[in-house]
Amino acid sequence: MTNNYIYGIRSVIEALDAGKEPDKIFIQIGVSNPLMHQLKQKLKELDLVYQHVPAEKLNRITNKNHQGAVAFITEVAFHNIDEIIPQIFEKGEEPLIVILDRITDVRNFGAIARTAACAGVHAIVIPSRGAAQINEDAIKTSAGALHKIPVCREHDLKKTVLMLKESGLKIIACTEKTDQHLYAVSYKQPVAIILGSEENGISGEYLKLSDERVRIPMSGMVDSLNVSVSAAIVLYEAVRQRNSLK
Repeated sequence: MTNNYIYGIRSVIEALDAGKEPDKIFIQIGVSNPLMHQLKQKLKELDLVYQHVPAEKLNRITNKNHQGAVAFITEVAFHNIDEIIPQIFEKGEEPLIVILDRITDVRNFGAIARTAACAGVHAIVIPSRGAAQINEDAIKTSAGALHKIPVCREHDLKKTVLMLKESGLKIIACTEKTDQHLYAVSYKQPVAIILGSEENGISGEYLKLSDERVRIPMSGMVDSLNVSVSAAIVLYEAVRQRNSLK
């Protein structure tokens, strides 16, 4: 895999000026100079999130003169979910959205994107923090689907969920914290399905906002599924129900 990062304060500024989409931005703790101030001001103007990290982390990424700034650039252009939803309704379609809450494994993310594209999902929503990098591994695992399905990176996922609810979407949380099977609810109307992190599942605040909580029935000796497999199961139940209307 080739490195998809750039280093050096001025290089990062120039990339932002050129409209490049940063996936992650690391800034070294304690670096303070006019050029770094310019970079931070640019990030503030663009409403981009960055992380303060120790020099050791940047040195592990590159042994070149990074000047305290490294940015990972994604090959995927991000979209705005608040612009996509009206477009879906204007086409006379029922929105089917996937929200990924802190899915950090790039191969899981890519596999979910591939399934979502096959299932006719209109967009994938991810948080600006705590999400998998959209790198070559993710794109390869998605079989190119990440170049086709809109990915929306949101700074405030809670606000986004509330916006989707106000837009008429039913929020369905796929979680083990319920007795209701996924086959017991309807996916025929506008729907957003939330899938949680590999380790901790869906955040409590999003569970509270959900209209339905569903679980995949399990009867074997293993009590959980990989999140990408779970995504495929719930999405194709939505496909099955929606196709029954045609």
